[in-house]
Amino acid sequence: MDIETLIGCATQARVNAYAPYSGFTVGAAIADEQGHVHIGCNVENAAYPQSQCAEATAIGAMIASGGQKISAIAIAGPESGAPCTPCGGCRQRIREFATPDTPIYICSGNKIIAEYTMADLLPDSFGPENLS
Repeated sequence: MDIETLIGCATQARVNAYAPYSGFTVGAAIADEQGHVHIGCNVENAAYPQSQCAEATAIGAMIASGGQKISAIAIAGPESGAPCTPCGGCRQRIREFATPDTPIYICSGNKIIAEYTMADLLPDSFGPENLS
């Protein structure tokens, strides 16, 4: 998967985010095991607990399209401020479909500003293999 394409997809998905309450727009793009790209954006709700993160939206799109594994993910947050890393809940959601070495690219303005692996963001994590 071409990383620039993945970043571009995340950045474009961010444009479609629905964030009328916080103004904090996020886009995500996942490359799956077949090389397909699945995008998502955050969707806020007046009842805040009902909001959905961009990463969760992209994971749902991947699963709905038949993908099963995250090969790489790019997350595009606002173009100013601190890097927009996944929240704790999304780290666990990504972990469900990723391996410890899955790359996670944090982007702003079509540029990578930070790069992590799943193990960097969620060390010693709990996953499906713990239930075997």
